[in-house]
Amino acid sequence: MKKYLDKMPKKHKKTKSAGRFGPRYGKKVKDKIVEIESIQRKKQNCPFCGKKGVKRLAKGIWFCKKCNKKFASNAYYLKE
Repeated sequence: MKKYLDKMPKKHKKTKSAGRFGPRYGKKVKDKIVEIESIQRKKQNCPFCGKKGVKRLAKGIWFCKKCNKKFASNAYYLKE
């Protein structure tokens, strides 16, 4: 029985945030999603005060915790 277990395929670790899609959609699409989501979830630089503290509230809506400004800009991440 142990011989058969050694030949069985191993489970691979899911790929970051795109692991929620499982085997669907393909590797290239999931790699693009991981790249965009890793940038959008980081704190961004505020265009008003210049400090790092802007978080994304919704698509295109951003909020700076340092200067308490809410503003609209790009959908996924702020361009520097």
